[in-house]
Amino acid sequence: MLTRVSAIAFLFLLGTAPHRAPQTTGTFRLHVPAGSYFSGSRVHISAEGVSGPYTLAILGPGKIDRDTFIAPQMKQATWSTIVGASSSAVAFAAIRTVPPPTSEHLIAVATYRGGIALHDERTFATLGNFAIAGAPADVAFLPNGSIVTADTDGDTLTRIDRTPWSISNISGVENGNEIAVDAGGNIFVSDRDVQGQGALTRITPAGTVTRVTTGVTAEGLALDSARHTAYVSNVNDNSIAAVDTQSMRVLQKIPAVERPFGIALDERGRRLFVVSNASPSMTPGGGFVAAIALNGPSPHVVMRSPHLKFPVGAAFDPRTNRVFVTDEAADVVYVLHAATLRPAIAPLQTCSTPWRPRISGDRLYIPCAREDRVDVFSLVTLKRVRGAPFPTSGYPLSVATWH
Repeated sequence: MLTRVSAIAFLFLLGTAPHRAPQTTGTFRLHVPAGSYFSGSRVHISAEGVSGPYTLAILGPGKIDRDTFIAPQMKQATWSTIVGASSSAVAFAAIRTVPPPTSEHLIAVATYRGGIALHDERTFATLGNFAIAGAPADVAFLPNGSIVTADTDGDTLTRIDRTPWSISNISGVENGNEIAVDAGGNIFVSDRDVQGQGALTRITPAGTVTRVTTGVTAEGLALDSARHTAYVSNVNDNSIAAVDTQSMRVLQKIPAVERPFGIALDERGRRLFVVSNASPSMTPGGGFVAAIALNGPSPHVVMRSPHLKFPVGAAFDPRTNRVFVTDEAADVVYVLHAATLRPAIAPLQTCSTPWRPRISGDRLYIPCAREDRVDVFSLVTLKRVRGAPFPTSGYPLSVATWH
């Protein structure tokens, strides 16, 4: 088990070495995730090439909590040195802390391996990372510009307030997948697994946590704010749960498609577009996208697209009445007519393993998980925006913007 030691004490012990017989001191390696980190980040430090217990200390600002570096509050970029020591070896690594971002034009990227990466929306330049000591799968902005994310492998929601910069954590949000925020600042999270069941969790602005079971393995999430309804796709029971967001009760379970994953809502047309996340090895022909009519007492599938190789995420653009669907095996974005679910144009070629598409303003954002990049297309021309795809942190899964 790692323990914190004083850096001064560590150096003092090294200074006593001449009083003993000379010994050969070995080395091992400390692994620090690449990037610059904002105040409050909790950055996991791992080691390679060491057997037995070792201790970590820090030279410079910041704190060590067992195997985690906690980034300090800084007014300018600063480096700290992390020192690892075992009974017969030492290791060193450097980590950079940067001040909170001042830009009002932000792209937040949820990266499974690197936390929340912030970029300048105008130039795509990297501003820094916020590490949550966990793995975020999605990110969203609150109406006031605060950022929220959840640990998809843990039970904590993290809120990052930007003016002034401060961090707060709320427990009881299990295995968070997708995040959506309503106009009142309520946060909704689909929970992949809560004691063997999928769920939807609501966190109010006051921090009250309420959860309702939705099915088996909750994944996709869409909000109909006007009707106070959330739709949650349950991958492993082939259903969509419609949840009253005020009472947090399931209104109905809608039969959907095999492995319903990404979903997108057409509020005005009262349709829900649902991705069947299946490959040709799972089912003949692969997956597809289905449209579910929400009018009437019994919502049901009314149309489906041709087979797609391995579709995963969906986004709906009401201005052009098009549905954008990412394919994690073909590395393309399908562009479908929402009225027919037939191709509007040839698929957009993009980077490797495109995941959850997001529409913001007149742009379509595509995080490419296996390439550590984000692709960006104009919704007007369907051409790639200059400067895209841009590099980001490890394994990006989702994008949100603020401007």
